Amino acid sequence: MTFISEHFFTMVARLLLILLLSGLIGFERELKNHSAGFRTHILVGIGSCLMMLLSLYGFKDFLDFDYVRYDPARIPSYVVSGVGFLGAGTIMVYGGTIRGLTTAASIWAVAGLGLVVGAGMYDIAVITTIIILLSLVFLNNLEKLFVRSISVHVLEIIVTNDFKADEFVRLMRKQEIDIQNIEFAKSDTELRRIFVKIKPSDRDSLTMFMNDASQLLGVENITRRV
Repeated sequence: MTFISEHFFTMVARLLLILLLSGLIGFERELKNHSAGFRTHILVGIGSCLMMLLSLYGFKDFLDFDYVRYDPARIPSYVVSGVGFLGAGTIMVYGGTIRGLTTAASIWAVAGLGLVVGAGMYDIAVITTIIILLSLVFLNNLEKLFVRSISVHVLEIIVTNDFKADEFVRLMRKQEIDIQNIEFAKSDTELRRIFVKIKPSDRDSLTMFMNDASQLLGVENITRRV
């Protein structure tokens, strides 16, 4: 039994490559201050690459037996499905807005990159990493332009039991605010939290509405979520 196997340098090279590729994607997420960043993506990438290496080279000694069936795709299949729990941990719900879906998808993609690099498909791994980075950087800017053009905002309003919803709606209509969605959050205290997704006619009307709404009876605080 030797401490260093004949495939040692091949495996090290693949681990170093996925370290670089997953680190690039994680660094992009880190720059945008997401919950899963540099270290998380690297660990997912290296871990999935390690599982692929185990599947390819870890059972070589058992192949001499006729009764052993060798399936190198079995372990990777569990990695693809199992990494979903980690991505789910990055998804957060703020009122009517869901955040973290892109980061969860990038974690899942990095797991796939780890498997691909572990299998020795370096060319497709590099091309995929470039495509992912371009998607995260440029499509994110395009998405911001699109969201800005439709001007949809989410207001978080904290109210007491004295709050009258009809006056609130009447004020919205006066300022020509288009209500997209209203969500009431449960609370065990006298204060209640309301999330309103709106589409104002312009920025000035939103500012005027928030100022007037803060003066309504029962409104403790009103905040626009970014």
